[in-house]
Amino acid sequence: MAASLLKPWVAAALLCSALVGQAAEKVSCNQPIRFKSEGNLDVDFRSGKTIMHNVSISQCDVSITADRAEATGLDFKDSHWLFSGDVHINAEQQGSMHSDQAEVEFHNNLIAKATIKGNPAQFEQKPADSRQMARGRAGRIVYEVSTGTVRFAEDAWLTNGQNEISGPLCTYNIRLQKVQCERARITIVPKTAAEKS
Repeated sequence: MAASLLKPWVAAALLCSALVGQAAEKVSCNQPIRFKSEGNLDVDFRSGKTIMHNVSISQCDVSITADRAEATGLDFKDSHWLFSGDVHINAEQQGSMHSDQAEVEFHNNLIAKATIKGNPAQFEQKPADSRQMARGRAGRIVYEVSTGTVRFAEDAWLTNGQNEISGPLCTYNIRLQKVQCERARITIVPKTAAEKS
């Protein structure tokens, strides 16, 4: 009797550990950070300040390119980098962001977070199973790499290619392709007869 009562609990524990393992696989990255500067590299050994031109940095599914990057040293353990000029960030699942400026945080030798600012900063994602392009823009976009979320602040606007959502703050999950907004305004465009078929 006791053994039959334990079976559902054991099955549930195994399922939970399998799901946790799958979730960890999605966010873990063991690849090194790849760094390239096609332009001038200026390093001040006294202050540790480093300025690079025509820069690209990549790790796993994330890559950053910009006209200029400024950092305190070339350490990726725990550092902040400022990218400026024509900044492009490619995210997982065919997501991409671009703007004039981005601050990127590195933690434990991983690209952890990118804060993109612009007039406006822009985002787009072409899901593999969709004909529609998801797009968004805001004064500030924060991409959290570990969770796969993109937070739009300062006049957020998003569209799935047909309908539009806007509000002061919206969060889009790249992996799940779901959005949550505060005080949202929604514009729903009815499908035409040609789109329905």
